[in-house]
Amino acid sequence: MIIDQEISKKMDALREHLPTEQSLLLPLLHEMQAKEGWISIEAIREAGAYLKLPLARVQEVVSFYTMYNRKPVGKKHVMVCTNVACFLRGADKLVAGLEERLGIHCGQTTADGKYTLNEVECLAACGTAPVMQINEQYYENLDESVIKDIMDKLDRELSHG
Repeated sequence: MIIDQEISKKMDALREHLPTEQSLLLPLLHEMQAKEGWISIEAIREAGAYLKLPLARVQEVVSFYTMYNRKPVGKKHVMVCTNVACFLRGADKLVAGLEERLGIHCGQTTADGKYTLNEVECLAACGTAPVMQINEQYYENLDESVIKDIMDKLDRELSHG
C-alpha cells in the first residue's frame, strides 16, 4: 500500500483548498512518486480507488505529464531539455556527451542504478538555455565544462553514500 497515513493526512489537508477529487490527483501522484520513486500500474490503481476516479483518468494524467516516472529511475534522474531554445544552444551535443559519459542512451538507466538519462520537451527556462534538471535541481546556461563539473560532483556524492 503506497498511500499511507502520512499521504492521507496531506490529502485531507488539501481537500479544503481543492474543490474535487480530480483536483487532488496531481498532488497525490507527486506524493506517491516521492515515496516510491515512480508511478507503477499498482500506484495508478491505488490512486484511482483512493480518489474514486476511473483508472483511465489516472492513466491519462500519468502518461501526459513527463514529471511522472512510469518506470523506476536511477538515484540521479538527469533530464535535459531539447526543445527549440535549448536545441539551438547545443542541447543535442550536451545529450550526446552525457550518453557517452554515462554509457547509456536517453531513456536508459546505468547498470549500477545511479543515473537515468532522459530528454524532456521543456523545462520552462528558455531564457537560460540550455537547461537540465537532476532530480529536483535545475541547472541553466550549460556547456560541456559546466556539465562535467556537475557530473563530477554527483559522482563524488554517489560514491560516498
